Amino acid sequence: MSERTASSDTMLLRGGEVHSPADPFATAMVVEHGQIAWVGSEGAADAFAGGVDEVIDLEGALVTPAFTDAHVHTTSTGLALTGLDLSAAPSLEAALVLVREFAAARPADRVLLGHGWDAARWPGGRPPTRAELDEATGGRPLYLSRIDVHSAVATTALLDLVPGADRFDDGPLTRDAHHAVRATALGAITPAQRTEAQRAALARAASLGIGSVHECAGPEISSEDDFTALLRLAAEEPGPRVVGYWAERDVAKARALGAVGAAGDLFVDGALGSHTACLHQPYADAPHTGTAYLDADAVAAHVVACTEAGLQAGFHAIGDAAVTSVVEGVRAAAEKVGLPRVRAARHRVEHAEMLTPDTVAAFAELGLTASVQPAFDALWGGAEGMYAQRLGAERARALNPFAALLRAGVPLAFGSDSPVTPLDPWGTVRAAAFHRTPEHRVSVRAAFTAHTRGGWRAVGRDDAGVLVPGAPADYAVWRTGELVVQAPDDRVARWSTDPRSGTPGLPDLSPGTDLPVCLRTVVAGRTVFVRPGE
Repeated sequence: MSERTASSDTMLLRGGEVHSPADPFATAMVVEHGQIAWVGSEGAADAFAGGVDEVIDLEGALVTPAFTDAHVHTTSTGLALTGLDLSAAPSLEAALVLVREFAAARPADRVLLGHGWDAARWPGGRPPTRAELDEATGGRPLYLSRIDVHSAVATTALLDLVPGADRFDDGPLTRDAHHAVRATALGAITPAQRTEAQRAALARAASLGIGSVHECAGPEISSEDDFTALLRLAAEEPGPRVVGYWAERDVAKARALGAVGAAGDLFVDGALGSHTACLHQPYADAPHTGTAYLDADAVAAHVVACTEAGLQAGFHAIGDAAVTSVVEGVRAAAEKVGLPRVRAARHRVEHAEMLTPDTVAAFAELGLTASVQPAFDALWGGAEGMYAQRLGAERARALNPFAALLRAGVPLAFGSDSPVTPLDPWGTVRAAAFHRTPEHRVSVRAAFTAHTRGGWRAVGRDDAGVLVPGAPADYAVWRTGELVVQAPDDRVARWSTDPRSGTPGLPDLSPGTDLPVCLRTVVAGRTVFVRPGE
């Protein structure tokens, strides 16, 4: 394919496979003024060849809608890409070596930043002590977030910068202590560092065929300056679209900041890995039920305020008790302002991991979108995974019931929660289709839809995320193997290539197969990524 980095008014793509419900056998597509104008067969494409500004020979490549990642922390993702990433460290000792090398390589940084440690996967299962980190950094300020970003470890030099930190325990920091230390650490980032990180994250997203990201920001996660700078950067420079959510119960502020919702990581609870997800029954490996930040009354008040203001509400809820609080609160709000208005607002629940049949049914009744992360199951599921350690095998098997949500008619929007798990859209689709618990699996087609059209629907757009005439020209071009159509029996994941199905094919994502490689990403008709040499 010829390289192209600017947009043409009209373009014909031909000679490939176009994933479109308008024509399951389409091999060509016309883009005009940032929208899909036509999809169809190679023979019919000849009629357009002389009337477009540019013709691109796909050379057999696959064209799909661009992915939407429905839960991203953009600056933190960029900092993980450009900074210290401990997610692959196999042990505590290896992590400390990486900390020592990073500190030596970044002598000018006011605060050293790192992410991704996971003691649950290390021999011995313990995190680094403050003394070990003090030694590894030579006494410099260091902040290291756990992989779930709901706890962290820090050096004495960083804690010395935090008012009241002398009261903090010598161990992983959670709740208010963590929020205070994180604010101090991120506050040391210069505007130039922040912009570098945001550009790095958006460039990585574009290189993976991601055309939109939902930024889940808030006062306990980033800052107002970070949020507005990201929205401004995305508006001024080519790259993925950024839809902003601000997680604060101040509807007027969310609107003033340019957010589409006072939503995202508005915490009802914490995370399972940090023992802060709020449960009905105690953890299997800790004598408590986690942490509750908001109750049903607070949820109800926020949903009413957002619904009346015409903004989305949304909440971070992982544990079953937290999800119950959300459901009870949204139902109370519906009793006050009316169920049709609540359903029309498309309020969101982020993560929603511990669901019961009753809460699944309530999501469907209340029109709640489940913004979920299939890679969590791939990383922490299974009989020996972190979920089983925290909850026991029986409760762990119930987590992330994607098939039950779809059967109930609950809208799904897939994301990564990056940097908690990496930006990896095809890996996310594979994780949902090959869930570690077979009864929770969904078809590849359903998972792909949740990661493309589902993200658009989650922000109130039903006309996008699909390659049909009139839709935004947000698409990606892929080098991939044979296209297949999954058979109806998801549990055994049988595959069919029978063209009589009339269903557009998708890549074979069976475990062990290579994932598609992104060759080009286009947003609103403008190319924002081209793989070198293509």
